[in-house]
Amino acid sequence: MTSANKVNHAKISSRLIEQKETADSLAIILPGAGYTAQAPLLHFCTGLFYSKGFDVLHLNYTFNREEQMALSGEGLAEAVRPAIEDALKNKGYDHYYIAAKSIGTMALPYLLKDQSFLDAKAVWLTPLLQKEFVLTSLAAGSHKGLCIIGDQDPFFTWERIERIKGNPNLSIKVVEGGDHSLELSGDPIQSIDLLKNIISDIRQFQSF
Repeated sequence: MTSANKVNHAKISSRLIEQKETADSLAIILPGAGYTAQAPLLHFCTGLFYSKGFDVLHLNYTFNREEQMALSGEGLAEAVRPAIEDALKNKGYDHYYIAAKSIGTMALPYLLKDQSFLDAKAVWLTPLLQKEFVLTSLAAGSHKGLCIIGDQDPFFTWERIERIKGNPNLSIKVVEGGDHSLELSGDPIQSIDLLKNIISDIRQFQSF
């Protein structure tokens, strides 16, 4: 059994997608438990950053239900750090973005405290707002951030959104009808349009 504060590093896999020329910027993708870096939203998020000259680091992890229930944000951050540190070796990145989805947002409050990421920008995709430490990081964090969540997400409530609205460093987009995959249930065509809008929002945030 995996403890709440430790994750088996063997469950973490990574892939660094590098520019042909040396890049000065890195985007780190922290996916959900069942929503990998190859899933539609993160696939196009990767393409967006890569097209803007970023190297992109994909982190993927697999947990069974018991491990997922026991997982802590600190434990997940600790587990992915070796892959991140390996990607940073012999690199001279000046700019960082971390895009996290769902369970990946549990690691963000801890990773953003790392020396390398003190000026990083964060994209919070369907954050786990029921986790108090995630909610607190969104409400009081000093990093520039973009939070996108659907109003049909099981972790969404307007009360929680009100708690984070006061952070001047955070932009918030609530997607009407969006579920935890940021799709419209039962409507694949409109879901594609929704995906396009979300990627456009991330592009606008990335251009700041």
